[in-house]
Amino acid sequence: MSDQTADAVVPVPFGERLAGSQAFSSLFREGMTLVEETAAYLDGPGREDSKKLQRSAALTYATESMRLTTRLMQIASWLLLHRAVKEGEMSLAQANKEKTKVKLTIADPADEQAMRLLPERLRELVDRCRQINNRVRRLDMNIYAPAQSAEQERANNPVGNQLGMLKAAFEMSGRQ
Repeated sequence: MSDQTADAVVPVPFGERLAGSQAFSSLFREGMTLVEETAAYLDGPGREDSKKLQRSAALTYATESMRLTTRLMQIASWLLLHRAVKEGEMSLAQANKEKTKVKLTIADPADEQAMRLLPERLRELVDRCRQINNRVRRLDMNIYAPAQSAEQERANNPVGNQLGMLKAAFEMSGRQ
């Protein structure tokens, strides 16, 4: 491989491909399904469940349900932005500007003792939300990771380093 060929390598737009991948599609479906399930629970059986709780547990229920809905709104916003990228409605650069309004924070661990007082269904929704939040955060980091130049990629690639040393050795032996 000549130096010209190596320099002509065009980096793959990883972020755009990742936003359009099957992994994203699956995450989108899971996230939006969780939004619907949570809304249905909190508007229906969750109201009945909360009425049966003691005062301290009811306060924890209110706190956790607010945290859950806030986190889900942020996740849904991120997912919808990136679906727009996937469908060609906006560029990844535009989505990157818009996503500054979305706060994908690390889910604070709840007090385990207080969580045990909550209905099992709410605990399960909170747990699923944390898992999806973590997956969205990882995907976000991968999509928006700074692109490396071909030179940086070669420097970080141990196989590339070895090939470079072999190439240099052969060039040296050819000059002798």
